[in-house]
Amino acid sequence: MNFTNLLLLSINASISAGNEIMDIYSSAFIVENKKDNSPLTLADRRSNSFIEQALQNTGIPYLSEEGKEIPFEKRKKWEYFWMVDPLDGTKEFVKRNGEFTVNIALIRKNQPIMGVIYVPCSKELYYALEGLGSFKVKVKTGNNISDINRLIKISQKLPINTTKSKYIIVGSRSHMTKETEDYFKLKQEQNNIVEILAIGSSLKICMVAEGKADSYPRYAPTMEWDTAAGHAIANMSGYKILQYNSTQEIEYNKENLLNPWFLVEKKSNNDQ
Repeated sequence: MNFTNLLLLSINASISAGNEIMDIYSSAFIVENKKDNSPLTLADRRSNSFIEQALQNTGIPYLSEEGKEIPFEKRKKWEYFWMVDPLDGTKEFVKRNGEFTVNIALIRKNQPIMGVIYVPCSKELYYALEGLGSFKVKVKTGNNISDINRLIKISQKLPINTTKSKYIIVGSRSHMTKETEDYFKLKQEQNNIVEILAIGSSLKICMVAEGKADSYPRYAPTMEWDTAAGHAIANMSGYKILQYNSTQEIEYNKENLLNPWFLVEKKSNNDQ
């Protein structure tokens, strides 16, 4: 299996799906509600359809938010599979604040080994591959990329900046759980100056992987497709995503696709 080719394929799929999303973003789109009352738009469906078609010739099983009903008895036999969130941050899409992404991850034996996150509004691309590292680049056009080696050369390796005058946490002061509030208080006691960085979608994980933030406590529900691509990007840039009050990283392809609460933080020397 040529993982570099798969990375290039998934990068191009994310960019093209982002183009599809932006076509709808600039129109008077209609918002529907799923069974759980979360929003759904034509952009979610069109992006998912495009990515699934782009990846189908790899022969690797495909699992996305829009096709999550695949029985566990079938899924549990997969060694590799694509995990996709075709539009992460639909609420941000509806609000038109630009903080939504296309997420594609390759999972091997319950752990992400490749991740791509594309931000259609800013054309920023985050990508990572086990053994290669984690990177960020601004895509100048919406065209496909033909040379992965050239892309790597013009990309910034993550983390970019880890020297800050204050401790920065990705999160929100509103609607936080008691556990999140306790975490903020602890960091305030440890660091004196703590700043909260609020941003939507999987960009929260990217901010930590990039070095713009120090940690991201998510003590609230998320699904596996929300974190898989970001998990790979964080891992390859020296960060880990630990289950709440545990030293174990979160895993994928569980029977229930709901993530446990988690914390994104830098790996210690013992983890390297």
